[in-house]
Amino acid sequence: MMDILRRLALEAGAEIMRFYQSDDIGLRLKDDQSPLTAADEAADRLISDGLRKAFPDIALVTEEQADTHSLHHERFFIIDPLDGTKEFVQKRGDFTVNIALVEAGRPVAGVVYAPARNRLFMTSDEGGAVEEFGALSPDVPGQMVPLKLHQPDTSGLIVVASKSHRDAATDDYIAHYAVADFRAAGSSLKFCLLAAGEADLYPRLGRTMEWDTAAGHAVLAAAGGIVLDAHTLAPLAYGKPGYENPFFIAHVPGVTPVSYTHLRAHETK
Repeated sequence: MMDILRRLALEAGAEIMRFYQSDDIGLRLKDDQSPLTAADEAADRLISDGLRKAFPDIALVTEEQADTHSLHHERFFIIDPLDGTKEFVQKRGDFTVNIALVEAGRPVAGVVYAPARNRLFMTSDEGGAVEEFGALSPDVPGQMVPLKLHQPDTSGLIVVASKSHRDAATDDYIAHYAVADFRAAGSSLKFCLLAAGEADLYPRLGRTMEWDTAAGHAVLAAAGGIVLDAHTLAPLAYGKPGYENPFFIAHVPGVTPVSYTHLRAHETK
């Protein structure tokens, strides 16, 4: 399965880069006023067609096909063919292709490919997670290097936050930790920076959908990281009605997560 997910992600990334390097990206706005490009649609067709052909018995949920959002499944693929469309439109490189498999509420396999950054992260069939180095050819796998989490220094954490969605609420939340450094990243790359040992904490106090997070969550969890509901500190679950996430906190072991609900209650006293 991972060979197929890897190949589809790389082929979709190549299609996205074809649009990225052109002057016409076919930009328009969806009903919710979020941007959609021809690259989103082309990558979605490639991935969804490939998954349905290879795995006809596994349900598929994809951001760009609204008719896939209404049903509940115990086992399903969930894809965001181009996460970070704003990054793509503004010609910044932090956009990704995301493909994940969810079973019983957990993302158990995933691929995150950042074509403009030439970085590919994935879960492995043997367990754990890897980053691939080399030419990133769809047909010839390169060197697979196991991901290793950073050992956090609780007197000064490395925090990763969004380039496009960081706000005052996030800054206020981060202020409750001792922070040594910040990393800025777009899209699901933030999960992968934790998985690759480049950061310790990623809080997201804003709206996300399961297709935004599932693949990155799968990679981070396979590397040994943790993703929690920011309100309850329960594991972030998948297959929720409408596929909308609560606020969440991603972190490596050794970081003590702070409940956003607890902080808000304390602040209002």
